[in-house]
Amino acid sequence: MAKINIASIIEHTLLSPVATIEDFRRLCDEAAANNFYAVCVPPFVVKSCKEALAETDVKVCSVAGFPLGYNFYLSKAVEVKQLINLGADEVDCVINLSALKSKDYSYIENEIRFLRKAAAKKILKIIIETSYLSEGEKIKISKIILKSGADFIKTSTGFAQKGADVEDIKLIKSIIGNNMRIKASGGISAYGQAVAMINAGASRLGTSKSLKIIQ
Repeated sequence: MAKINIASIIEHTLLSPVATIEDFRRLCDEAAANNFYAVCVPPFVVKSCKEALAETDVKVCSVAGFPLGYNFYLSKAVEVKQLINLGADEVDCVINLSALKSKDYSYIENEIRFLRKAAAKKILKIIIETSYLSEGEKIKISKIILKSGADFIKTSTGFAQKGADVEDIKLIKSIIGNNMRIKASGGISAYGQAVAMINAGASRLGTSKSLKIIQ
């Protein structure tokens, strides 16, 4: 099997609640040294990571409404704006899963509309946490997000019992086609697994095992 340049689509991720400033500095150094696409970090270190990566091509991604998604959407929108003001190039925001489970689709549509406006021209990814959803719910939310103006559907936060799944990538891809992109995340820890996600339709990978994968 020919090697794929996976580094160029990896978001080198550190979202541990107990990570230290030194851990984030190391993350940025690793991302720069290995030409990863981005780092994905908590909101409070966005500014320092942006400064650390200022002389590189590595982007800074952060998260909003994370990891449970049940924050009121106006709060999420404020968070998105603040992240961008601090220097985030991309924002990954968790959908309100309770609203989806309750079939309150108008709430979700309104939520994403606010998030899209808050993100302005920056990349907005909507996290749907696939492990909590039935196939029907995955199809429904993919169709809603497809019409929303968001840039990516992201599979998982990495905090649920299961992360990215090849079959989920294929299902989402069958709905969105080439009109949106997919970020596979959660539990991706090996090169072969990463390649399988890409072949299934993912165009971005979020992982804390980046170094292991590219080796």
